[in-house]
Amino acid sequence: MGDVPTGQVLEVVLPGVVEPDGLVLRRRARPAPGPGQALVRVEATGVSFAEQQMRRAKYYDQPPFSFVPGYDLVGTVAEVGPGVDAGLVGGRFAALTKTGGWADHAVVEAADLVPVPAGVDPAEAETFVVNGITAWQMLHGVARVAEGQTVLVHGANGGVGSTLVQLARLAGARVIGTASPRHHEAVRELGAPPLDYRDPDLTAKVRELAPDGVDAVFDHVGGPGIVDSWRLLGPRGALVAYGTASTRDEEGSSRLPVLKLFARLLLWDALPGGRTAKFFNIWAGKRDAARFRARLGHDLGAVFALLAEGKLRPQVAARVPLERVAEAVALAESGTVTGKVVLVP
Repeated sequence: MGDVPTGQVLEVVLPGVVEPDGLVLRRRARPAPGPGQALVRVEATGVSFAEQQMRRAKYYDQPPFSFVPGYDLVGTVAEVGPGVDAGLVGGRFAALTKTGGWADHAVVEAADLVPVPAGVDPAEAETFVVNGITAWQMLHGVARVAEGQTVLVHGANGGVGSTLVQLARLAGARVIGTASPRHHEAVRELGAPPLDYRDPDLTAKVRELAPDGVDAVFDHVGGPGIVDSWRLLGPRGALVAYGTASTRDEEGSSRLPVLKLFARLLLWDALPGGRTAKFFNIWAGKRDAARFRARLGHDLGAVFALLAEGKLRPQVAARVPLERVAEAVALAESGTVTGKVVLVP
């Protein structure tokens, strides 16, 4: 579409259930930040699994069509609204948005901004916003993984999975990662022995590496395979489910697969024996906005600190101009990449 005229915003609209090439580029007047808000010049936003579900109307609580997708972003504050510290202008921040990030400018609540350390590349920081918060909170808040434990990470080549592998190893845990064979070398480079997630003997091979069971399983797949994840737990092990990827392309209700998974996890969690089964929802606790923001800021800040120190390796699968969003979505959904596809306005 060429350069965007001054005073306008370029954004991507999801008009309905469409293929990637059905996404619409739209220009409109650039919005002004209201009280408590900031206008961010977006430097990087990403294609996450949530958007893959949203374009199929399969995300649990997505807004009605049409809307601007974009679960998170990194950018520089260009303008602030009334009641917001003017010192934020010019600073680089990240924000968890759920929607609205696929644009060259976005209005966000100033209280949702998390500082990005100086010298960190915006696209590299972007790979750790929703992925880093999810991985950190599941690892340390839900499963409470400790040094010396063994964990199983499904989809270890993905955005969340690759972050989980790295954070778990930094915590002193031993990690087993599943992925398709084409991604095994990438998983191995992150420090986890890779296993083929389609191998019919996968359970037995995990048992060979962890005869007494694993201390935690992180499962984004859901579906029938969640039973094997539960059975692989050792005494007092924790199953953390955080998605239903196996049902992404199925017809029908977006809520039914999630509700079925909830019911199964609740049943398992109530069983005696000390094992736990939880579903992770990044938005849990949002009704207490101050507490939610404080926790999110702390956790993402911890992840960014590790990134700035060189202890985390960002997995940027590709940097794609915002105008080529259809290519970016198709690439993210192809199953051929390691890490996260980043849109660069």
